[in-house]
Amino acid sequence: MSEQQNQITVVDENGNEQLCEILHTFDSEEFGKSYVLYSLVGAEEDGEGAVEIFASSFVPAENGEDGELEPIETEAEWDLIESVLNAIEDELGEE
Repeated sequence: MSEQQNQITVVDENGNEQLCEILHTFDSEEFGKSYVLYSLVGAEEDGEGAVEIFASSFVPAENGEDGELEPIETEAEWDLIESVLNAIEDELGEE
């Protein structure tokens, strides 16, 4: 994964590079990991105005430059991500 301001390049399961926009990053002491929420740049909104959001755990490289995205491994991690997403949506709804 290479990071450029608020965008990352993600390689999908077919080996295609996809430019994605970073929506939010956060750390979890509970799981000892960092997480990134992102969406595809130029993604089409669905009928309700929503864009598909992806989540991965993030392992920063030791040199501080590029890092590796890892799949979310447990239901507990998905629950954490869902609660963070809900909190972000609540904040946006209040603005």
